[in-house]
Amino acid sequence: MWKDKIKEIIYMLENSDINEIEVRFWFKKIKVTKKPPVLNVDPSKLSSENLNIPNLNKDISSKENLNEHKDTHSENLIEIKSPMPGTFYSAPDPESTSFVNIGDNVNAGDTVCIVEAMKIMNEIQVEESGIIEEILVDNSSPVEFDQVLFKLKPSN
Repeated sequence: MWKDKIKEIIYMLENSDINEIEVRFWFKKIKVTKKPPVLNVDPSKLSSENLNIPNLNKDISSKENLNEHKDTHSENLIEIKSPMPGTFYSAPDPESTSFVNIGDNVNAGDTVCIVEAMKIMNEIQVEESGIIEEILVDNSSPVEFDQVLFKLKPSN
């Protein structure tokens, strides 16, 4: 039985963009990792011109100024983060309205979105009551682990 499970896991890994899978069954753990491709490039041939990288110093300084302005406004906002990588959905199905919109009042335990990971729909719930101040992700967008999805102004 374990042999078949391992073969199935390896098949899933080989036929996807995922580099690593870890599966736990009862008290056993299986971790399968795909090796990333090795690029043989002479570092002396790499330059910012070849890589089409814009001048990063200008971008960083302008982003820092924006972040400073946002930080003063968002000091007391709670970030609702994605607990896993997957696809963000703002509604339970395409025909339904969004779980929440900017300005909506939510209570602890309310569902604010769904993150689909490996064909499993995971409802994301708020832990504190408050008002949705910002929605930082578009519907059907990929999200990463610990990515901020919403900013919530807590109720007093």
